[in-house]
Amino acid sequence: MSKTAFVFPGQGAQTVGMGKDAYDSRESARRIFEQANEALGFDLAAMIFEGPDSELKQTANTQPALLTVSTALLHLAKEAGLKADYVAGHSLGEYSALVAADALSFEDAVRTVRARGQYMEQAVPSGQGAMAAVLGAERDELAKLCAAITGEGADVELANINCPGQIVVSGSAAGVQEVVNRGKEAGAKRVIPLEVSGPFHSSLMKPAAARLGDTLASLAITAPSVPLVANVTACATTDAEEIRSLLVEQVYSPVLWEDSVRYLLEQGVTTFVEIGSGTVLAGLIKKIDRTAKVISLNSAAALEALQTSED
Repeated sequence: MSKTAFVFPGQGAQTVGMGKDAYDSRESARRIFEQANEALGFDLAAMIFEGPDSELKQTANTQPALLTVSTALLHLAKEAGLKADYVAGHSLGEYSALVAADALSFEDAVRTVRARGQYMEQAVPSGQGAMAAVLGAERDELAKLCAAITGEGADVELANINCPGQIVVSGSAAGVQEVVNRGKEAGAKRVIPLEVSGPFHSSLMKPAAARLGDTLASLAITAPSVPLVANVTACATTDAEEIRSLLVEQVYSPVLWEDSVRYLLEQGVTTFVEIGSGTVLAGLIKKIDRTAKVISLNSAAALEALQTSED
């Protein structure tokens, strides 16, 4: 029997105005934005809808903003009768996935990712860390290059294994610059420095992970209603305590997105429903398996179009 996975985007998918049509047209979506404002004590909805972009791009704002939009659209998807057999999220998106699987309350999640963003911003002084997208390199070859550069004293490691031919590296500014300079040694066609505020998913994030661990220790996490495919392991889990420790590890470990999608395909998933801003994950999933069916629910209009096509 064919199965469905709900998948949720992470940082980089944000745009000013995202989720506005859901807020304007659906009471259940509007309630989520209001809950976010209340939980955080400031008008997050106004920042999401009006910007400025420079403020929305700050990690401590981006993370709760994306979670809020994903959760608002999730409510619409559930009201439309869509159901998941598995959930997964890219980095920050893992929190949206846990809300979708009733393992985490939305209010707890939005407060936690706000803190997670702050910890990540504060872990490494500005300018000392960096990230870059490496296009066209094989994973093993790139890992060897990163190990060689790290051995020379400039830390850099694999951060996001997104899809064949697209891997993000993260680490010290010097280490990432070396990958930019020497990417061709690993078979890279291009290496593109990313506009980010820190070296996410690298061991330089361990101070942020330690602080997040303290925050998560008191958080109510319950067994998810459907299995979560975790970034760190690319395997399914329904164990609340394992999820708690994986969320800490996730901050400094690579996001195994390609492996996660392949795992879901092996479990019989044929339809991926991307819930949240943009279509980033749809693009990655299609590069992993072009036969997979991917639906992007990034607005109330997209959901209405889907329902119309199915009627």
